[in-house]
Amino acid sequence: MTTDAPHHRSVLYQEILHALNPTSPGCYIDATVGAGGHAWGILDACGPHGKLLGLDLDPQALALAQQRLAEFAGRFELAQASYTGLLNQIERLGWGGVQGIVMDLGVSSMQLDTAERGFSFLRDGPLDMRFGPSQPATAADLVNRLPEADLADLIYRYGEDRNSRRIARAIIAGRPYVTTLQLAQVIEKALGRGRDRLHPATRTFQALRIAVNEELSGIEDTLPRAIAALASGGRLAVIAFHSLEDRLVKQFFRRESRDCICPPEQLICNCGHRASLKELTRHPILPQEDEAQANPRARSARLRVAEKINLA
Repeated sequence: MTTDAPHHRSVLYQEILHALNPTSPGCYIDATVGAGGHAWGILDACGPHGKLLGLDLDPQALALAQQRLAEFAGRFELAQASYTGLLNQIERLGWGGVQGIVMDLGVSSMQLDTAERGFSFLRDGPLDMRFGPSQPATAADLVNRLPEADLADLIYRYGEDRNSRRIARAIIAGRPYVTTLQLAQVIEKALGRGRDRLHPATRTFQALRIAVNEELSGIEDTLPRAIAALASGGRLAVIAFHSLEDRLVKQFFRRESRDCICPPEQLICNCGHRASLKELTRHPILPQEDEAQANPRARSARLRVAEKINLA
């Protein structure tokens, strides 16, 4: 999830607007509204009567979005809620099917740059990593309490780090941890810097963040709910920043764009599955080179788009 300073555009900003093609009087959802970058573009494009619902767990981000979107007063609503609850939110508003949904996954630039949030291994802060204050477990809870085998499994599964066992062993030996730099320094000492451009703690911090916020299970739960929320012809656009997220989105779009999902070796279909989507991006849309140069965090962004088809 990328957010904007007042004069900074969200990642793949124009590509999102092209994908959703917002029009008046459509209803749209920014399921990871952040500071309101994509939301601003959607509201601007769907005027004068289009509406937008913005969701985010982070109250600080919602306050910034409220300020940024003030010129569209009366046409948007913000809620401190996870995207997993988007169906409840549109039911609360009395909306029928929506015309477009954007999900910008992962951690925001604002969160990374705020040391107190505990997301960055480059800035010293409390080892937190929660997207919202209501979430029960912090990263400190995980690194200080998990058994070594479970911690190694978490780092390998969510961080895809082949050194997960060595990292877990070093973390256990250095317990307890209170701050981000304490943890990052132990990981760096265990692995060394080597020739890899990535900081040695990158994958571990990614893994802890995903686990703390239950990101992958949240994505899996939300994708079918997002499709249920769309009107026929409505579009879902998802920006992922690492392979685990992107793989989930790709597999979901592929599966839901097929009538039969029986195993290939099965000669007669008995699954009863019907396609609900048309996959509009067989391959992900990547940032243009000028955007990647201006914002290095955009380099790993991958956008996939699908359109809901009429099942009648």
